[in-house]
Amino acid sequence: MSPLKLPRTLRLDPSDTFVFARAAEPGEWAVTGSFLFLDAEPDALSPKERAAFRSGFLGVASFGFSTLVVVSEATEAERAEAVAVLARHILDELGAPDPEAARAAAEEEIAVAASLCGPPVGTVIALTRSLEAGALKERFRTLQRREAVPGADRLHAQARAFTFVETDDEPEESVDLVGLMGTDPR
Repeated sequence: MSPLKLPRTLRLDPSDTFVFARAAEPGEWAVTGSFLFLDAEPDALSPKERAAFRSGFLGVASFGFSTLVVVSEATEAERAEAVAVLARHILDELGAPDPEAARAAAEEEIAVAASLCGPPVGTVIALTRSLEAGALKERFRTLQRREAVPGADRLHAQARAFTFVETDDEPEESVDLVGLMGTDPR
């Protein structure tokens, strides 16, 4: 029998705390959270709600959002606790008709989250959610750590999404942000 795997929220930088109204804490069990957007009109959402709609996984404990999750091993006890916590949120915050209905919904959401965890432990998953022809669509991408390549140059040996490299051969640039806004701050 293969080990139980569930997604955990992952925070690589503080951006989730700025992007979402409520950011999930790093390391929480997570579900897609798409059920929160079943009746949503993306254009009517606030910018932070729209960000959660487009790319947010829902942290089970905080009921906050995370841009990324990581496939992680879980015990049956951790899975059961995640179901119980999510059921409480569904009952208390979303108004499920009774605890049994909330638990059934939470079980389903956790099962969907587990179904995303086919890749190896440590695989990072990103979500893109959209409304297409009136239907909610989810797309998932997996990101895996690249192994260092022996003999690779220092810059690319442990490549990251963004690396800042100082150079002396770039032209100096300046931007007048106030001028671009067309307003005088005085």
